[in-house]
Amino acid sequence: MKIAIYGTGCTKCKTLYDNAQKALGELGMAGQVCQVEDINAITTAGIMFTPAIAVDGQVKSAGKLLSVAEIKQLIS
Repeated sequence: MKIAIYGTGCTKCKTLYDNAQKALGELGMAGQVCQVEDINAITTAGIMFTPAIAVDGQVKSAGKLLSVAEIKQLIS
C-alpha cells in the first residue's frame, strides 16, 4: 500500500503524515507513506486544497486534517 500526503510542508501536512504512519502501525499493515511537496505534482494530481491524502493513487481526502481513526477507516 502506498499512501501519499500532498501539501507544501505546513504543520497540518506534517501532522497528516504522522497520523498516516500511526494508522498503518496500529493496523499492523505494511505500506509506505511519502510526502509530495512539489506544487506541480499537487496540481497535476487534481488537488486544489491541502493537506490531501491519496491511497494507492486515488485521492481520498483534500483540505482536511484527518485523524488516525479516520485514516484507519480509509485504508482498512
